[in-house]
Amino acid sequence: MEKCRLGTLVLVEGIDETRFYRQAHSDFSPVGWHLGHIAFTEAYWILERYAGLKPLFPEYHRLFAADGLPKCDRQKLPSLAEIQDYLDIVRTQVFDYLEIAPLDHQERLWRWLVQHESQHAETIAFILQLHRLSAKNNTLCQTGRTPTSFVLDDPFAKGEMSPDKGQMIKIPAGEFVMGSDEIDAMDNERPCDRVFLDTYWIDRYPVTCHQYRAFIEAGGYQNHQWWSVEGWKWLQDNPVAYPLYWSDEPFWDNHPVYGVSWYEAEAYANFVGKRLPSEAEWEKAASWDVQKGCHHIYPWGDTEPTSYFCNHDNTVGHTTPVHAYPQGQSASGCYDMLGNVWEWTASWFDGYKGFVSYPYRGYSQAYFDGEHRVLRGGSWTTRPWAMRCSFRNWYYPSVRQILAGFRCAVDG
Repeated sequence: MEKCRLGTLVLVEGIDETRFYRQAHSDFSPVGWHLGHIAFTEAYWILERYAGLKPLFPEYHRLFAADGLPKCDRQKLPSLAEIQDYLDIVRTQVFDYLEIAPLDHQERLWRWLVQHESQHAETIAFILQLHRLSAKNNTLCQTGRTPTSFVLDDPFAKGEMSPDKGQMIKIPAGEFVMGSDEIDAMDNERPCDRVFLDTYWIDRYPVTCHQYRAFIEAGGYQNHQWWSVEGWKWLQDNPVAYPLYWSDEPFWDNHPVYGVSWYEAEAYANFVGKRLPSEAEWEKAASWDVQKGCHHIYPWGDTEPTSYFCNHDNTVGHTTPVHAYPQGQSASGCYDMLGNVWEWTASWFDGYKGFVSYPYRGYSQAYFDGEHRVLRGGSWTTRPWAMRCSFRNWYYPSVRQILAGFRCAVDG
């Protein structure tokens, strides 16, 4: 919990009032609100629900509750110093309670809280990205840092191969274990089940900027033949000609494209004669070891994420080449399944058979509405506690502000 909080606070070091108070986009609350919501959520579940204490700062309830004010009304906030005091006061009392807490009964909730903060920290990270984008007049500035070059110890770095060759991995037909019943699994990951999939092929890498440029240059944004009816309508209502976080600089060619809506990802897949993978196909390619007949928590095994395996936790501060982490590939041979950019899938977000909401209906179940598409994997800002092959993210297909790209699949 301390390590998670430190990473959250590092994100807002030196933040100015504009980025703290103002919305970067109408769909997302200001940075300051997310900090207050983290404190409010921790106080509610631990101090009120578990410790039985009276609400701390009851005047904050309507402001920082998820179902309180509309996002547009969340800009009148206390100062950063006041919200940091709120975080500190809550955390001190939470740790006092932790000394006597019956963790054998409460562990799942405590782990949920760490992941809840991790998710809001990621939201803060991409909101700051949106502010930087606005300040740069829509010119790509992935983090404000100088882009890092990578020395890659694998065949691609030596020019023997290229991630832009359209390489695909064959995933043979058969069952695999989907989901998770581990203590830290979110309600929408449960219960795990054996799922049968026919043979299919999936891209070894996420689609790169170099590959996506071919779609742009071929008039992909002007030709309706690649777009679904819903996608073309979205494009007419939101006329764009390239991804939100786009740059023509060659430096980014082997980095994954991101800042695309689900509709853009679908159109590109149609353009190259492929499709988006289902989330089951994505998870099997990420987690299943066909030879051993077992699944792994992470693509590389069951060792927790580090900078050796993937680009995450704001360590690099921007995307990395899709082939930069050969040691993080899955047993099937897919790269970048965790970290770098989230990946859109073809699946609608829904509960698995036997789903039970936790800790409240509004965390997942409220979004089982047939309007949200599933994303998998994580991004360069995702905290390690919110990363595993079974973790599910979800957004409207029209959203392109998140750090999301995609990879493609074809039938076997």
